Amino acid sequence: MARKVSAARRKPDAAAQKKKPAAEPDLGPLGGWIGFYLRMAQIASFQAFARRTREHDLNPGRFAALMVIGKNPDISQTVLSQAIGLDKSSLTPAIDGLARRGLVRRTRTAADKRAYRLRLTAAGEGILRELTACAQAHDRDLDAIVGRQRPAVLRALKRIVETLGS
Repeated sequence: MARKVSAARRKPDAAAQKKKPAAEPDLGPLGGWIGFYLRMAQIASFQAFARRTREHDLNPGRFAALMVIGKNPDISQTVLSQAIGLDKSSLTPAIDGLARRGLVRRTRTAADKRAYRLRLTAAGEGILRELTACAQAHDRDLDAIVGRQRPAVLRALKRIVETLGS
């Protein structure tokens, strides 16, 4: 005769075996600091943008570089660096990568052979168009989050950049 196993002794089903979410850690004073949440918001926004643009394998910083170069043909690396907030040690490898992919063309300036002017290639213009469409969709997602507060949020962020920026 088959014996019934009590409910208490049965093996839990797969849904019940899933791990419970970890408890939220105590953030201490970070939980009330604007700077901490600015960084967390940046990370979340960058990750969402990266998911949307995965096929292009270009992060938001590279997209920003392409956009500024596209809007300012023959821009110097120094001006680009200031515009997108990257120091030379970060910008140079980024530009090297974009140039290797055939998206950006560097030309030395006649006045200073150490300086470069940057311009998008035809391939760079094409990928910029595609990424811009992705960025516009991403921005609509952000708009849905901040809603009518968008102008105030932008003003506050710009004020932070202008006041604390280098």
